[in-house]
Amino acid sequence: MSYYFAKTLKVGFDEAVRRATDALKQEGFGIITEIDVKETFKKKINIDFRNYRILGACNPTLAHEALQIEDKVGTMLPCNVVIQDIGEGRTEVAAIDPVASMQAIDNPELKRAAEQVRGKLKLVIDRL
Repeated sequence: MSYYFAKTLKVGFDEAVRRATDALKQEGFGIITEIDVKETFKKKINIDFRNYRILGACNPTLAHEALQIEDKVGTMLPCNVVIQDIGEGRTEVAAIDPVASMQAIDNPELKRAAEQVRGKLKLVIDRL
């Protein structure tokens, strides 16, 4: 089982970030964290790196449901979406598969909730 879904877009990095953010909003996700890996690496360890951004996406309704089922599941939230420049005018967008990440937790109710999130994230990637 793969731990992510991905799609390559023939658009620049900034456009891919915009499209991913918009697609996430359409499925009820907001961006609660944003990590600019390129900027962080340059600032912290003086290394040049490709455009690479990690969006922490959260659907509040589904996150609340998951936390009601399993209070420590917050250690696995939010759902990360990675946008990275892969060269030649192409950008890859990848999202975590929450079902794969929840396999460590033996709770069938939580697995059903993760399947809902998986469906929404798959729609996000497909829409791109």
